Amino acid sequence: MSTCWPLFFTTALLASSLNLVLGNGGLLHLHHGVFFGVGAYTVAIVMTKTSWPFAVAILLAPMVAALIALVIGWFCVRLRGLYFGMLTLALGQLVWAIVYRWNALTNGDNGIHAIPVPESLSSINSVYYTTLLVLVISLIILYMISKSPFGITLLATRDNPVRSESIGINVKSHRLIAFVIAGFFAGIAGVLFVLVERSVAPSLLFWNKSAEILIMCLMGGLTVFMGPTLGAGILVLLSMIVGLYTEYWLLVLGLLLLILVLFLPQGILGYLMESYDKRRSMRGEN
Repeated sequence: MSTCWPLFFTTALLASSLNLVLGNGGLLHLHHGVFFGVGAYTVAIVMTKTSWPFAVAILLAPMVAALIALVIGWFCVRLRGLYFGMLTLALGQLVWAIVYRWNALTNGDNGIHAIPVPESLSSINSVYYTTLLVLVISLIILYMISKSPFGITLLATRDNPVRSESIGINVKSHRLIAFVIAGFFAGIAGVLFVLVERSVAPSLLFWNKSAEILIMCLMGGLTVFMGPTLGAGILVLLSMIVGLYTEYWLLVLGLLLLILVLFLPQGILGYLMESYDKRRSMRGEN
């Protein structure tokens, strides 16, 4: 069984975690990949630098990612719009620079390879079912959060933050909580990545990884819960196909973003849902 499916499951979870902030919260988060990389590096460091069991690494990775999200989010939620996005990008690149330069801990630009995992999770089949199970459970939890009173309030802060504040909603707190939750699930995705690839590199925390995640959400549709999952599947498949013919994946990614913004701003699943609603309303009128 190929590693293509586990990689898709991992990427789908990562994109869905971003959509809690981007789609539900309306926050232009430009460097979500940093939490993914922190989660992956936490597992790698624990398994190669300590004698702690793999279970400890699994527990620590999302918690460390959530902690970094709390620190970054504490600064960022005070800003809005493009300023919010630029600060997330700047602070994310700062974390990347630390990982890139801290040779004693992270092995610098060489990354960490041959990360040991339990024998029960070493086969391709076990990795497949583990990543699928974690994705399903995580999506259920994220869906419940989006439909909870907190999720509904988060939507209100997205649609009208001024009115939300006027009726007593703490907009900054809700956004910070959403930011931390998104970072937590991105850390889980980082754990899954280590299971699939058994290695990590600073490129996981670089800005272009975050750009890919953002495009996944835009491609599938920000307003539809399963939109990022669809976008992740399309982009993972497309990257594999493009990689067979050219090295200029970032150029293709940029062109893809341009096409989405100009011709399909609501995303593929968003467009299909919108078309279905229009047809249903027309039938009702007739």
